[in-house]
Amino acid sequence: MTPYIPLIDISPLYSNKREHWSAVAQQIDDACQQSGFFYVTGHTISAQQMEKVTALAKHFFALPSEEKLKIDITATQHHRGYGAIATEQLDPERPGDFKETFDMARNLDLASPEVLAGTPLHGPNQYPDIDGFAEEMEEHYQLMLGLGKTILKGISVALGIEPDYFDSRFTHPISVLRFIHYPPFEKKCSDDQLGAGAHTDYGCITLLYQDDSGGLQVKNRAGEWIDAPPIEGSFVVNIGDLMARWSNDRYCSTPHRVINPAGKERYSSPFFVEPNFDTDIYCLEGCSTPENPPKYPAISAGNYLLSRFKETYAYRQEIS
Repeated sequence: MTPYIPLIDISPLYSNKREHWSAVAQQIDDACQQSGFFYVTGHTISAQQMEKVTALAKHFFALPSEEKLKIDITATQHHRGYGAIATEQLDPERPGDFKETFDMARNLDLASPEVLAGTPLHGPNQYPDIDGFAEEMEEHYQLMLGLGKTILKGISVALGIEPDYFDSRFTHPISVLRFIHYPPFEKKCSDDQLGAGAHTDYGCITLLYQDDSGGLQVKNRAGEWIDAPPIEGSFVVNIGDLMARWSNDRYCSTPHRVINPAGKERYSSPFFVEPNFDTDIYCLEGCSTPENPPKYPAISAGNYLLSRFKETYAYRQEIS
């Protein structure tokens, strides 16, 4: 019996021969329809790479609050920088999340065409004053984007569209690299506060590195919360709302949450694989029938993400 969150070796997707992709694509298709979650191994991101960038993130989160707040995410329109505890509220039924974050995206200078045009979510990153931090994180961003595109190739094959379909939609993506620190739950201000409240991810797909602390939970079709424990050398992949819309709900954008572990800190790093801001999200060819017509009107990826950020971040509600 296939696990609810299966483990998939994606190494065949790196082959130049199309006939090597089909078996992996079938596994991805099954997982995306069954749970919207799967683990991947056989990728090209080494354990040493993850250890290096996680150590930098830990260094940053260990800084005094006044140092971290020098790059406060709420002080920029570009949604980059440090998010203090409770800045994000993923579940509106609960208090703000008991975690702190660092977010970055493509690092654009103020003279770039997108910034000059005032395109939302485009701008310079905010980095802490830590030697090598910016350079290492920008290199890691590109590695994670490469992994995301590889998985998207598998999804393209699974959906029966051209394997390079998503390439032109990711020429200047608004993908986000995030690092998260979850303090021990004993320090919570409220019993109702979770590390990350129940939510679905907003974008295309998410690639999650998690340490060995545990805490990630996924809601299954029966409405039960099941653990998604860390598996060494893997990333957790889940479908977001944009891919659910693209696939006309063939693929599930599944609720999940994080329970802070007892007596220890937890560190994780999601990479949110998002397309170009102006990419139109509409029902893909082959994902509708006369009996199952398109469910959602077309919307640009950027405008959809902005609408969801306003629900999640109080400071975004003040930004037009």
